[in-house]
Parts: sequence; structure tokens; C-alpha cells
Amino acid sequence: MAKVKAKRRLRIPVIRRRQPPGTRPGEIALDPEAPRPVITAMAYGPEGELIETCIEDPEQIKPLLEQRSVVWINVDGLGDVEVLRKLGEMFQIHRLALEDVSNVHQRAKMEPYDEHLFVVARMVHFQKHLRTEQLSMFIGEKYLLTFQEFRGDSFDMVRQRIRDGRPQMRKGGPSYLAYALLDALIDGYFPVLEMYGEKTETLEDEVSLNPHEALIHRIHAIKRDLIALRRAMWPHREAINALMRDESRFIAEETRVYLRDCYDHAIQIVDLIETYRELAGGLLDVYLSSISNRMNEVMKVLTIFAAIFIPLTFMAGLYGMNFEHMPELGLPWAYPVFLCLLVVVAVIMLILFRRKGWLGGGGRKSRGEENAAGSDTVENS
Repeated sequence: MAKVKAKRRLRIPVIRRRQPPGTRPGEIALDPEAPRPVITAMAYGPEGELIETCIEDPEQIKPLLEQRSVVWINVDGLGDVEVLRKLGEMFQIHRLALEDVSNVHQRAKMEPYDEHLFVVARMVHFQKHLRTEQLSMFIGEKYLLTFQEFRGDSFDMVRQRIRDGRPQMRKGGPSYLAYALLDALIDGYFPVLEMYGEKTETLEDEVSLNPHEALIHRIHAIKRDLIALRRAMWPHREAINALMRDESRFIAEETRVYLRDCYDHAIQIVDLIETYRELAGGLLDVYLSSISNRMNEVMKVLTIFAAIFIPLTFMAGLYGMNFEHMPELGLPWAYPVFLCLLVVVAVIMLILFRRKGWLGGGGRKSRGEENAAGSDTVENS
């Protein structure tokens, strides 16, 4: 039991700040285990071919900004402070925003700055266990700068649309690209929720048919993961709503229509999470009810056996006292008759228990059932 509890404690998300209390605002403190950054760029526009390249030095980004109208710079990994500082100086990123990029426990939000819009979102991944990842975006007039904690995301379809030269993608600008990334990120929650829905249905069947102690830990694990999903998804509504309603020059007017669809998807996901949370919470009640019913059945059987053997024990004890003047002790058929009497008493009590409904049938109908039966008889007649 101790091993199970220790394993569960390891899965509880713990937020640890890397700066001590009172540190000057804007200080960048990276995780020493964070991977080294890998920078990729995709530059495109209404005209001209796509430029897709890996960036070794942030200075290589400046020519791309001059050649194309939209440049997407993606940084996978936050393990180098110098790279973050160089990008911050190049794109005039406020040091508070850089601090939020390095502290990867931010909630989804939107913050306007003079040179760009800063947007934080949270991606969800599920391999062996649930994991959320922070995505930081800076939306400028000609660029979109994104920071991810690790390599691997749900944006392959967006990259493919850029490579295919889709007209809407080529003409939409950085704000439409930011919408496409947010839409892919939010849609990535649906497969994870479908998996949890299947897990919940499977648990519901097991709890009803074969409740056992291991199910409690699985129910609590699902509830904990759903809470983590809710904590990650809930702030997206405010962030997307702020993007729709903010009168910023970095969000094109035609992009706001698409953001409304993204907002609707966020609401659907929140509703699904709340539904699954209620179902998971109800599973614990079903489990306790199933265990209680099983215990009642066991106690009922034991009580029936005890009730049967109490009179038999009394009769056997009375017969075994062997008084001197007991006339049946000398009769040769007294013992078989006594055994038959015990069997008859046991059978009579079993019949009585069955008529009472204590053995699963033959119980007396309640007054409501009798009235219902009477009304059915009247209707049939």
C-alpha cells in the first residue's frame, strides 16, 4: 500500500519557482534540464516561394524579415539564456515577457505590448501519462515568434498547409498563422478527452460488475488528470476572447471571425471536461454502492444460515441432554425421526425466507406495485 501511495505522489504536478522570493522582475532563470534550443524558420507571403530553414544564429532572421511578408520563427527548447536574450533584443521583447517565457507554469493569457502581442497557451500531450506544455507566442506585424519547451507538437498540419501554398494561409498574415496554431492546439484536446471518455466508460462497467480496490486508484488518477486538463484549458477562453475584442493592429479584422470558431471549440472542450469530471466523481459513489450491496448480500446469506442453525442447535442440544426419563431414547426410530424433524424445520424456514423476499424472489408486493398491477388489469380489460 505504501508503494502505491508513493507512486501516486510522483504524478501530482508540483510548481517550483526557480527564483527566490524578492528577485528583481524580469530575471530569466531556466531549468537546468531544459533541452538546448533548436530554431526553425518558415518565411512566405502572397508572392514568392517558401523559405524553410534552420537558424544557427539569430542574426540570420533579419534577411528573412526583409524578403518575405510573414516569417514564423519557432524555438524548440529553452535551455540557453543567451539565445533568449538575443531574440528578445532583436524583437524588442519586454523582459517581463521573457521571464514568463522561461517560467513555464503560466496560465493562458494575452498581453498587449507596443511592438507585438504576447500570447500564452498550453498544449496537451498524452503518451504514458498526461503532460501539458507551455506555448509562448509573439505576434508582430511581419512575424510570429513561438517558444516551446520541447520538440514535437501538433502543428504539422499547419506546416503542411504553408508548404502547399494555401491561399488563405499565404494571404492571412501573422495573425492568421497565430489563429491556425491556436486552433490546432485546442483541437489537440479532443483526442485526449475521447480517450478519457473511453476510460470512464470502461471503469463504469468494471465498477458495476466487478468492483475491487484497484479501481479506486484508477478513478482518482482520472479525476486528477481531468482537473489538470481543466486548469490548462479554462483560461484559454479569456485569452481568445481578449484576442477577438482587443483593438490591436496586430490582429487583422478578417482573422477575428476565425477566432470566434476557436472560442467555440474552447467552450466545447471545457464542457466535455466538466461532464467527464462529474462522471468520474459519480464512479466513486457507484463503487461504494456496489461494495455496500455486495457486503449486504454476504451478510444476508450469513444471517440466513445462522437463523437456520439456531433452532437446529437448540433442538440438538435438547436431544443430547440424555435425561433418564426421556422415553424416545429407547425407541429404535427416534434418531431418524429427529433428523427428519431437523430437515423439515430447515426447509420450512427456507420457504419462509423466500416468501419474505430475503432469498431473491417471492417477496410481497408493495402497495404502489399492487396499485400499478391493478391499473394495468383495468386497462387490459
